[in-house]
Amino acid sequence: MRIATWNVNSVLARVPRLVEWLGIAEPDVLCLQELKTTTELFPHAEVEALGYEVAAYGTGRWNGVAVLSRVGLEDVRRGLLNEPGFQPDDAMLEAQEPRAVGATCGGVRVWSVYVPNGREVGHAHYEYKLAWLDALRDTVAEELRPDRPFTVLGDFNIAPTDEDVWDIKDFDGMTHVTEPERAKLAALRELGLRDVPPRGMKYPTNYTYWDYRGGNFHKNLGMRIDLMYATAELADNVTDAYVDRDARKGKLPSDHAPVVMDINR
Repeated sequence: MRIATWNVNSVLARVPRLVEWLGIAEPDVLCLQELKTTTELFPHAEVEALGYEVAAYGTGRWNGVAVLSRVGLEDVRRGLLNEPGFQPDDAMLEAQEPRAVGATCGGVRVWSVYVPNGREVGHAHYEYKLAWLDALRDTVAEELRPDRPFTVLGDFNIAPTDEDVWDIKDFDGMTHVTEPERAKLAALRELGLRDVPPRGMKYPTNYTYWDYRGGNFHKNLGMRIDLMYATAELADNVTDAYVDRDARKGKLPSDHAPVVMDINR
């Protein structure tokens, strides 16, 4: 069974690349983040033509998530337990954002998540990020069952260790590497999940994101923020895990690369 995650940074802008990649990599399940479109406008026809069922969750703003599966799609759940909202600058009321969707695919419970960025330490969005991670932990705790393999994948907007960024000195005082954020990841793992670190391609680093600016991709100035967490049963049966760096190349790429794990099931 092949399960993958990919922040596509606008699915409508990447439809040709998405269809091409699905044909090349042939994942059984693909988790997508940062759709930037609505549930209704998601390119259902294009991916369904390849044999995938779709559980999309989006409102057309900068977030949005989906699970694509060719091994069944059951018990779809959109949103988290006691999920906090965030009040954008142009809104009058706090609003919940489409950042998490779960489904059972081929007997595996899969969650696609897009953790809030946080913007900067001390910003209201940073506090929202920490609260959102608490809701994610509560949801995972509720969903874990001894008789069901479980994995949560996606853009966590957190580098788990200093080695997961190109130079920790360049991140002094910045989000994505702070102790409170990493503590939330540790709390998630304490539920019984393991980090499934992928191998890199071309470089020994396993970065998953490179900023568009400054030639960062070609300089390999990246971060590992797209993570795959799995229960012991799944993690013990992972036969390979890799970052598909080639998918970050070419015309109109996302700034993230797909991350893939193969499981012996």
